[in-house]
Amino acid sequence: MNLKSKSTLEKLQKNLSFKNYSDRTIEMYVHYAGIFLDSFNKDVYHISQNEAIKWLKDFKYSSVSQQNQIISAIKSLYKFVVGVKMKGFNIERPRKERKLPQIIDKNHLLNTINSITNIKHKAIIGLAYSVGLRVSEVINLKITDIDSKRMIIIIKNGKGNKDRFVPLSINILNILRSYYKLHKPKIYLFNGQNKLKYTASSCNKIVKRYLGENYHFHLLRHSCLTHLYEVGEDIKSIKELAGHTSIKTTEIYTHMSVDRLHKLKLAI
Repeated sequence: MNLKSKSTLEKLQKNLSFKNYSDRTIEMYVHYAGIFLDSFNKDVYHISQNEAIKWLKDFKYSSVSQQNQIISAIKSLYKFVVGVKMKGFNIERPRKERKLPQIIDKNHLLNTINSITNIKHKAIIGLAYSVGLRVSEVINLKITDIDSKRMIIIIKNGKGNKDRFVPLSINILNILRSYYKLHKPKIYLFNGQNKLKYTASSCNKIVKRYLGENYHFHLLRHSCLTHLYEVGEDIKSIKELAGHTSIKTTEIYTHMSVDRLHKLKLAI
């Protein structure tokens, strides 16, 4: 990558950060913008609107989700770096795939968490599953966000830059206390090996290590919310716990609940 492109990506990163985009989104947009710039090997100011649109249409996407992410990344590149809101970027977005997320068996989850001897890994997986946290919410937790007096966890700048409270169970508190005594983290609750903050990729690795290669970290969230619905928690409470803006987002967990399906009284 040439120096011009590196400078462009640095400018994109700074502007996205200033606009309060999440770390995860910034990382993803900068990554895809880098692939875009490498394809042309020239300054973004010299890449025409038609060239950019043709590149987007010809790109070999691995999924509908990736396609939407790349379109948003390139639009952000032009908006925040070039300073042009390109009219030609009114590309029809692909329809989202309506697939139900995979759920991890509750007994498998609880038995696995109880058997983990690495207290840090146990704390990360147990905490995420207990209240359905996103990976970004786990790695951004600070020590001061754990309020043991009120038995709550403060989630700051969650998805959509929203703050919320989630409950802290006595079991998770005891695990966190054991973890803290051993590791003595600084600032962030979970420090990386050479960084103050644990990484999302490391979180995914420990899920695969303990729960299975077919699983990833976000399934802890899906499993938590589904299991809560299955034991009778009302959908509005689950919505607040999850930090969803719309109840429609939460309602997906009513479709994922196998236990509720089995309780239906069928005609025949």
